[in-house]
Amino acid sequence: MDGAEGPEIIIWDITYACPLRCVHCYSESGRRPARHLRSAADGLRVADAFLALKPRVVSLAGGEPLLIKNLLDIAGKLTAASVSTCLYTSGWLFDEGLPDRLAEVFSQITVSVDGAHAATHDRVRGRAGSFDRALTALGHLDAAAARRAAAGLGPLNFTSEYVVLRSNIGELEDFVRLMARRFPRLGSITFNAAAPAGLGSGVEFGETELLFDEQLEHLVSAEFRRRLQDIAGPDIRVFTTDNLGLVMPPDPRLPRDGSHVMQVEPDGEVRWMPVYEGSVGNLLHDDPHAVWARAKERWADPDVLGVLEPVRTVREWARAVRLLNDRFASDADRERLEKRKAPVPVALTARPS
Repeated sequence: MDGAEGPEIIIWDITYACPLRCVHCYSESGRRPARHLRSAADGLRVADAFLALKPRVVSLAGGEPLLIKNLLDIAGKLTAASVSTCLYTSGWLFDEGLPDRLAEVFSQITVSVDGAHAATHDRVRGRAGSFDRALTALGHLDAAAARRAAAGLGPLNFTSEYVVLRSNIGELEDFVRLMARRFPRLGSITFNAAAPAGLGSGVEFGETELLFDEQLEHLVSAEFRRRLQDIAGPDIRVFTTDNLGLVMPPDPRLPRDGSHVMQVEPDGEVRWMPVYEGSVGNLLHDDPHAVWARAKERWADPDVLGVLEPVRTVREWARAVRLLNDRFASDADRERLEKRKAPVPVALTARPS
């Protein structure tokens, strides 16, 4: 199947191990087996499978990718093949010397921050001290970016993303002020409305944290975007999204124009589509083009279209996710989904001394 069309974007949740316990976690990381590949050679084999598909972007996420010992080797292989390679991290494991090493193999580094204040972020992220660590990581990145620019070294591009919930939507303007004041070399801030994936698809979470429809409309309104951009100033770009573009399967007849995304689990299993449970193959064992073809076939499944076509609101979407997970998830994943409880934590895990 050489030359077959592949995904434009690949998201690899490279491990489900994580020091945090985010209330909305799309991968349920930290609450399930890590499933990351034990062999460095297998990690490079998955990277080879990615390269066979010729994506434009590969994002390494999790869990916490920085827990993977050969992460830089994997990213370096992708970058050497001219693939834009991005890292998504909580910042928990950063030290002062890390940004320079990351800059050599990653096109972009994104630190997740979900509040303008420690109390808000730490509640969402489920661990005391996570706000301070995220801001420390951004500080290291900002300083390294300035140092590299002064020395004429390669650029260090870093950004921040914020998952918007009912409980933190009131802090968006304060967050932009904070980022603009403390990290002048930050490239962009993206505010993503919480999607009903993973823990975010639970009934109780939907009733307490998924945005109301009017909040979604406000988040993506041109007026509000302009307001946030004005606060940020000209050097930091601000984006907002309601994430509703993830509801429907992309039409397989469309050209490769950005609508095609492959989501890969830590052990190489490929989901038929981001957000929804269910595998269509494993990149360690199967031809990557055949796996991608099976994913696109699933998008046209009458059961899938019948469940998703009527969706108009985020709560209808959450219900559709639960229905499709029940239809396509493996027995092991279905058992996990049935056992989990909605994440509405009261106490935080103490930060170690």
